[in-house]
Amino acid sequence: MAQEVAVIKTSEGDMVVKFWPDVAPKTVENFKKLAKEGFYDGTAFHRIVKGFMIQGGDPLTKDKTQEARWGTGDPGYKVKAEFNGNPHVRGVLSMARSQNPDSAGSQFFICLADARFLDRQYTGFGEVIEGDDVLGILGDAPTTSNGGGERSRPVTRVGVVSITIETRA
Repeated sequence: MAQEVAVIKTSEGDMVVKFWPDVAPKTVENFKKLAKEGFYDGTAFHRIVKGFMIQGGDPLTKDKTQEARWGTGDPGYKVKAEFNGNPHVRGVLSMARSQNPDSAGSQFFICLADARFLDRQYTGFGEVIEGDDVLGILGDAPTTSNGGGERSRPVTRVGVVSITIETRA
């Protein structure tokens, strides 16, 4: 059976993500829509927390002069949370958000390890099915303080070249 996947081309190689439309249909549709519009092209993984996750999808990361605001950008709207029973484990693609559960827009993260404390609090909507080695390389990028005390800002830019949606058998 054919299914749509996201091919995330990064500065370190490609990852392929399989979606979970059965548990997060609106989130999957939003991500695919943004990807098809080229919204993610040229963005960066602006937050990398060793042994936890890599975060991207902020349109402000396309502009180095906006660096102080990286992590706050969105597509201009929010997506309602679709919490589900799928566990947050290595390779899971999930929506980043603020304290408000319904505040996700375009930012996403990919788990580098089991993060079960996020289960049913963040909307997981897919998983990496190819490119786990690339995920590891991204997760190992050297980081420095983000200004807020968390050591999560990549020292050198690790970027998303493009995210395309493809149909695979």
